[in-house]
Amino acid sequence: MMGSLPMLGWLWPLLIVIGLAMIAVGTIVLVRRRPIPTANRTSTARELLDARYARGEIDDDDYQHRRGQLR
Repeated sequence: MMGSLPMLGWLWPLLIVIGLAMIAVGTIVLVRRRPIPTANRTSTARELLDARYARGEIDDDDYQHRRGQLR
């Protein structure tokens, strides 16, 4: 029995490499499954109003009136 253990000496480094590879693959899978924060967040009402005013969709009086209602 003791005589067969030295023949498996090459197996231990292989098992270590396989184990490290499994840890690496597991880490990559977990990182990719995590939700990525996106820049497409929901805009606030004030930001939407400012954008509409900047694009010329509403005039100054309408902008001032709506901005006053948001406060």
